Amino acid sequence: MLHQPNPNIDLFREQILQAAKTGEPLSIEGGGTKSWYGNHNAFTKLNTRPYSGILEYQPEELVITACAGTPLTVIEAALAENNQVLAFEPPSFNSSATFGGVIAAGLAGPGRISAGNLRDFVLGARIMDGKGQDLSFGGQVMKNVAGYDVSRLIPGSMGTLALLLEASVKVLPKPAATATLRCQISQAHAHQLLNEWAGQPLPLSASCWIGAANSEEYGELTIRLSGAIAAVHAAIPLMNASINAAELEPDLAHTFWSNLREQKLNPLTNLAPEETLYRLALPAACGPLRLPNMSNEIALEWHGQQRWWKGPSDNATFAAIKALANANGGHAARFRQGANVDPAQERFTKLSEQAHSQALESVQARLRAAFDPAGVFATNRLP
Repeated sequence: MLHQPNPNIDLFREQILQAAKTGEPLSIEGGGTKSWYGNHNAFTKLNTRPYSGILEYQPEELVITACAGTPLTVIEAALAENNQVLAFEPPSFNSSATFGGVIAAGLAGPGRISAGNLRDFVLGARIMDGKGQDLSFGGQVMKNVAGYDVSRLIPGSMGTLALLLEASVKVLPKPAATATLRCQISQAHAHQLLNEWAGQPLPLSASCWIGAANSEEYGELTIRLSGAIAAVHAAIPLMNASINAAELEPDLAHTFWSNLREQKLNPLTNLAPEETLYRLALPAACGPLRLPNMSNEIALEWHGQQRWWKGPSDNATFAAIKALANANGGHAARFRQGANVDPAQERFTKLSEQAHSQALESVQARLRAAFDPAGVFATNRLP
């Protein structure tokens, strides 16, 4: 595909080629709203914000294409005008978040459990590799890829594979109706019900349980129903037969899901200086876990497949959390760190530490060598 000349693209290429010569990596950054996420680095920044704007938006085709530096607020405002949304509900963390940063971070909010992961919505991408080559992959429809689908590699790569220039993303209509129910229930019972409901034709779009890690104690289960008006109204009495929940007022419900998405709820914020917020990604069948401190509060999202727990930041605690997650078929990360925690600490479960992902380590190494032979993007932000 031929692209029109653009001074920002030329500047990016100059920076990349210069970094390849000097051997000094570049750390890609948009709005800087997720600069704390991933392994620490202090390399020179390549800022994508100058390359901004919506390139094409086809509401009837449910596709939007935009430059990496476009503010997320601009994307969401354009979608809102057409009653459409990014169904995976990416967190922004503040108004400076960019479209490219959202994709590179690969984070999704409460809607991920029903809509799918961010990666599932990326249809095409334009990137610049470590040799300064301007490359395009995928397109603007779901089934148009022959060969390796590189556009699906960029989400979650955190700028360690290539520079994302543009992306085409599938969007969805805003649900016709939503309702939020809340009740007091034990963690074990919440796991049981959420797994049962997930296998039924219910418009269950998000869930969150907050309480003590001890599975015997009661906590607060909040669930969201989204979809056709008739489907939502029919589901409420069916689910209430099991939990006897109260329906939240729309404004209160909106605030709750927004705060969960932006990680403003107490279990996800207010870290003590020596604390770490751990993120555990686990299979759907995994029940309550025995964490190092069972009295600490835990938050469960995605029907228990994503769990947040605040605890000590020391290596022994992280090793125990990783071992627990690995033993149950998942993985763990130090997602956020307190102010006094050593920023040089390793933040992720490595591919080599998991039996089911060890073989992917060599694949990852070959991909990085192919796209970035000079190590321009080798910031180690992602292991």
